[in-house]
Amino acid sequence: MRDPVQYSGELIGWHDPDENRRWVRENKSRRLADKRTTVAEAVRNYVPDGSLLALGGFGHIRIPMALVYELVRQRRRDLTVICNPGCHDIDILIGGGCVSRVDVAYAFAHELRGLSSCGRRAVESGQVKVTGELSNAGYQWRFLAAAMGVPFMPVRSLLGTSTLEHSSARVIGDPWSGKPICLVPACYPDAAIFHVPRCDQYGNAQIDGILADDFELARAARRLIMTTEEIIDTEEIRRRPWRTVIPFHLVDAVIEVPFGAHPTEMPVNYYSDEDHIALWLKASKTPEGTAKYFEEYVFGVPDFDAYVEKVGGLRRLNQLKRLMKLQ
Repeated sequence: MRDPVQYSGELIGWHDPDENRRWVRENKSRRLADKRTTVAEAVRNYVPDGSLLALGGFGHIRIPMALVYELVRQRRRDLTVICNPGCHDIDILIGGGCVSRVDVAYAFAHELRGLSSCGRRAVESGQVKVTGELSNAGYQWRFLAAAMGVPFMPVRSLLGTSTLEHSSARVIGDPWSGKPICLVPACYPDAAIFHVPRCDQYGNAQIDGILADDFELARAARRLIMTTEEIIDTEEIRRRPWRTVIPFHLVDAVIEVPFGAHPTEMPVNYYSDEDHIALWLKASKTPEGTAKYFEEYVFGVPDFDAYVEKVGGLRRLNQLKRLMKLQ
């Protein structure tokens, strides 16, 4: 069997699975407890400076923006962020000075909306370091390994791309065939943040539309903060148990935040606010514009409810609801 081949990416978020089991036993309760809190308290309690942070959703779909803005408002620093992929969320966190390192599948762009001046400026200046690179599937496999309690996930597809050379994966010989096989290391983020359509007060959550890697990430992260469009009765959750993607025992905090994904899209509920995303892309072309944006939409408002009023209130959000129905 060939000796392992190691590549240039830094190993981020790996723990011995047995050590992680001990951490979970000692720090996570399986008691059916009311986990309702506020966005400010959840960030304060579960995302300290220096955390390895992963974000739920995908691209501009179902992104936990209320929590993202609160991380900036509380001036969190030295976060390492896993982007799978990262778009508006990582851009806001970088622009707010929260991020020092990024481990990336996709970042520094807003898909069809264009490249990120803010993210590119931060990387080119050395403010943010890219520690490694992997595919979207590669991160899902890292979270899957962590969820399964195994140290790695064997895969083959990465062997066909140079992305592998910038990752923390290793290549060994398959003990049966002798052919090369890629081992993608498990990843246990210190904290993950999600926005979901509905959940109960205990954290049993249902998700409409694309799951992305939220199923695996919820089971890999050590701490899980969840905002939701609405908190519903547990009996409603129990009527359709097969829809509970995230069970209560994984969750540390639950906050009801209507429109908590704005300006990104919430499938079934509301469309992305393209005008506001365009405003950010224009403002963030310069450091001065970036600072002005944060003064107006983050530091200039006390919380997410005030932010919602600032961006147009219910009138604007009802427009986004109508747009969603037209899709």
